[in-house]
Amino acid sequence: MDVNAAVAAVAAIAGVLTGVIAVLAFRWSERDQRRPTRTSLHTDPVLPPGVDTVLSVLRSSAVVLDEADAVVKASSAAYALGLVRGGKLAVEPMLQMARDTRRDGEIRQVELDLPRRGNGRGEALAVSARVAPLGSRLVLLLVEDLTEARRIEAVRRDFVANVSHELKTPVGALSLLSEAVLDASDDQEAVERFAGRMQIEATRLTNLVQELIDLSRVQNDQPLDDAEPVRVDELVAEAIDRCRHAAGTKQITMAAGGTADLHVRGNRGQLAAALGNLVENAVNYSPARTRVGIAARRVGTAGGDLIEIAVTDQGIGISDKDKERVFERFYRVDPARSRATGGTGLGLAIVKHVVASHGGEVTVWSAEGQGSTFTLRLPESGNAARDRAPRRAAHEDHDDHENRVDQADRTDQMDQMDRTDQMDLGHVEHREIADNGRSTPHSPHTSPYRTFPAPEVLP
Repeated sequence: MDVNAAVAAVAAIAGVLTGVIAVLAFRWSERDQRRPTRTSLHTDPVLPPGVDTVLSVLRSSAVVLDEADAVVKASSAAYALGLVRGGKLAVEPMLQMARDTRRDGEIRQVELDLPRRGNGRGEALAVSARVAPLGSRLVLLLVEDLTEARRIEAVRRDFVANVSHELKTPVGALSLLSEAVLDASDDQEAVERFAGRMQIEATRLTNLVQELIDLSRVQNDQPLDDAEPVRVDELVAEAIDRCRHAAGTKQITMAAGGTADLHVRGNRGQLAAALGNLVENAVNYSPARTRVGIAARRVGTAGGDLIEIAVTDQGIGISDKDKERVFERFYRVDPARSRATGGTGLGLAIVKHVVASHGGEVTVWSAEGQGSTFTLRLPESGNAARDRAPRRAAHEDHDDHENRVDQADRTDQMDQMDRTDQMDLGHVEHREIADNGRSTPHSPHTSPYRTFPAPEVLP
């Protein structure tokens, strides 16, 4: 009996101890689960409220880094620039800036040149990076792409330098020639010779200023607000007439051909200047007793019909490396020949911008020693045949309608005569006037109908 009681007591004590141990283990497990771990601190950071929305609307590339330099948030632009790779910031100078800012809390900014993604060839990416603390644990990196701004600034500097050089040349020549005229005031022949040279330099200066004005008007490449239908035949004739004297001096034959009666829509003055520049270049860069051709045609495309105007010469041609730059401002394939002919180096730049503002393009084919072909492609301003067809159909419908109205008038008038045989003389006279087709104030079909002449068809 005592043995059984002892066993029961031991079993009770063991059960109590087991329960206590289980409760303690459960409490210890709960406390461990509630305790933040080092891993959770670094892998699951939370952005401050509203930051995600702000970053999504920024134009700059945005990257948010945590304490371990891991990327918490990055915009699509940051990935496109190659700033983020494999969840890490891939640009070491920016990463060092982020670490320094996290350490002392200061905002830092720097401009960097980054290699392009891929093979690394070509122009480097110019960026501006700005790092600032975001809360107590995060760092915000904003990167602005300055490549296009740098390119525009370089173009502006080159343009100013080129304009200064081009203006300096004729102005300096005029200054020297004026001094020569003063020194040779007693020599009539020398005065006339120097005066002729002064006229040439003054004309060159005038042309340069005018082309600068023309270029400033068209270089924004914006669509035209005052576009109108322009006949291609008239543009070709005007371009030929503009260069007729220069071509005659070199015995160059100018010929026009292709499809007639084509129309484009645009600014007549700008289109005439662009085509005139191409024809003038063809004449200037062609040797004597050669041929310059201008041809136009209609080309069907998926987006609509285009008008192609090609200017072909048998001149010196253009090398492959020069073909990529001939449309740049002040670029000359042969500077000596260009200055000898009075060229400013702006003609093809004007052509490029005029065609762009008209929704078209300009291309060049050339081979050294064989000649060149410059081709303008412009949207067509309606098909002439398609425009004439509705007018002809409308005219025929109008004539048919008038014939039906006249026949109805005669039928009504005959019925009226049958019903009014016994009417007085005044009514009979009115009836006879109506039968003769003369206008009367009582006729309901007098004013709305009038016969129009056939529309004139342009040649």
